[in-house]
Amino acid sequence: MICRLTLIVAQVIMQLLSSNIILAQVPALPTSAPGALIESDGYIRSDRLGITFISSIDNINHPARYRNALILGAGWNRWPLYWDRVETRPNQWDWSAYDELIIADTVQGLQINAILLGRPDFWGDGDSISNLYEPIFADGSDTASADTPINENNPWAHFVRRAVARYMPGGALSQERGLARDAGIRAWEIWNEPDHPLFWRAGAQAYARMLKTAAIVIKTIDPQATVLFGGLLFSTDQLFFSRVLTSFRNDLLRDQYHWFFDAVAVHSYDDPWRSGWLTKYVIDIMTEYDLTRPVWVNETGVSVWNDYPGPVWTSEPQQRQRLATTQQQAHFLIMSAAFAWSRGADKIFFHQLYDDCGNQAAGTDFPPHAGELCDGRICHGDAFGIYRNLKDAVCYSQHPLANTPRPVALAYRTLASVFGSQPFSPVSLNGLYDAVTTIIFRRESGEKITVVWNNTYQARTQVLPANAATATLHFISGDSASARAIDGVYRLDLKPASDFAYPDLESNRSSAIGGEPVILVERPT
Repeated sequence: MICRLTLIVAQVIMQLLSSNIILAQVPALPTSAPGALIESDGYIRSDRLGITFISSIDNINHPARYRNALILGAGWNRWPLYWDRVETRPNQWDWSAYDELIIADTVQGLQINAILLGRPDFWGDGDSISNLYEPIFADGSDTASADTPINENNPWAHFVRRAVARYMPGGALSQERGLARDAGIRAWEIWNEPDHPLFWRAGAQAYARMLKTAAIVIKTIDPQATVLFGGLLFSTDQLFFSRVLTSFRNDLLRDQYHWFFDAVAVHSYDDPWRSGWLTKYVIDIMTEYDLTRPVWVNETGVSVWNDYPGPVWTSEPQQRQRLATTQQQAHFLIMSAAFAWSRGADKIFFHQLYDDCGNQAAGTDFPPHAGELCDGRICHGDAFGIYRNLKDAVCYSQHPLANTPRPVALAYRTLASVFGSQPFSPVSLNGLYDAVTTIIFRRESGEKITVVWNNTYQARTQVLPANAATATLHFISGDSASARAIDGVYRLDLKPASDFAYPDLESNRSSAIGGEPVILVERPT
């Protein structure tokens, strides 16, 4: 059943992509992905794959967004729960929009990675939060039972308690709306990129207090919840994570509350190798503190230049710094996930489902053009999306192929088909600094999965030792083929890499994003 549905999905999306369209100045094609062709029981809903912003407070219960994410195999959605949008005045709360968002996500069978983020101005204390160091509970302590009231003078603790008590499985929303017992949020991420000044300027010590407070409140209310250390970017402060752990080392409550986090989130962009490096770096830091925690790469992606709203008119590499082609974006997804999983990452979230507004202000819009609009105005934007924006989008709404998938859509579906439905574990990573990179995984059933790609600008044939007489080859186009071992080996023709303007390449690879990856699956004999 699922194999047949996968074939249908691949065939129809391929029809949308078969013309090899990359620029915006082209005739319109059919404008939606084939969600209506499959029933919901055909969705993979992988526990190890997610997509950011499938929905959000600004896109609630949008049928196209859910359909287009679920046909790809996503099992997780990630979005921010903004404190300043629910506490509009001191102690005045409006949860109505988030109620509808959470109901919509859970009805679709998605798990939610919710980010607690966004301080109201009236609870500001410089760059930090008012009374953050006040006791958490009304009895003057930082630890109590679920029935103990929160300290009225600790606004952050109040917000966390209200959010979790309302949205945990069996919480207030579930009781009010008669939701299923398991419907709700179990993964709470504490802030976004706290090591980046754009999101948090109060430093590691204040973040440690914020994380500790949130963890104690969450675990007191819902012991089964997962508390995530806020997604780390490691762009400007390489020691932020270590400083937070150091502040916990002598905390008397650290063991009782599992060092105040159950998993660590990291964010990796542009160079897929970085997804594996950050995963290993975080694991190595935790090892210094005798800690073992799952690592989630809950943002990874690369923006494209050769499709609207990207700068399609650019002709020089310096104008395309860290920007990929739509085809390279598809390569990036497979490589980023393979690198991360090979180093022990648990979950991978691609950023993001649609272009939406990227890093630009809401309302940023312009028609497709060839550079003539760049006269001091914003004339291009971020194109991270698996799908091009819909016609009613608040930004970048003028793509003639609105709501159609980029090649990364089929790459995601391929990733979900191979890795999404069975447990697997990493075996080896070879050739990071060589012409060809080979990463091997093994499914719980015994099947061997080899992900391989070419790092050079010349086509190559790679010889792989065979564990079985035949294997299945999976391509990012969604196609598959049978491969037969000859003299105990498989010979794979690998396409070359193409130019990618990445200025900080940390190995001797020709390009940060290699040629088209191939996935070979061997069943045990």
